[in-house]
Amino acid sequence: MRRCHTAIIDRQATAIIPIRKNGRPWNEDCPAAIARNETLRATRHYGGAFWKRWTGYHVPSRTEAKMRCLKAFGERIAARDPDRQTAEIQIRIALINRFNALGTAEIVRMA
Repeated sequence: MRRCHTAIIDRQATAIIPIRKNGRPWNEDCPAAIARNETLRATRHYGGAFWKRWTGYHVPSRTEAKMRCLKAFGERIAARDPDRQTAEIQIRIALINRFNALGTAEIVRMA
């Protein structure tokens, strides 16, 4: 695991790797250990759920889940009845809209 953290730091990125509930601090002998211990302290202080929301940990998995739903329908329309074809297309459109909403940034007006 130290090699993963070291490789991430070498690329000047931030590791978003959750730490196990029974995780223990590492000896702070390298920058990777220092970064991991900071994550450990944050999750213990604020809680794992807050840390995951703050880091955006679930965003990739939500996006992947939506793509999985979209790919599950395949490339062709399966229904033969025109009414069912219409419903199938509407479902696909709703999924694509949801997928786009996940990737769209929220715009907040500042007073």
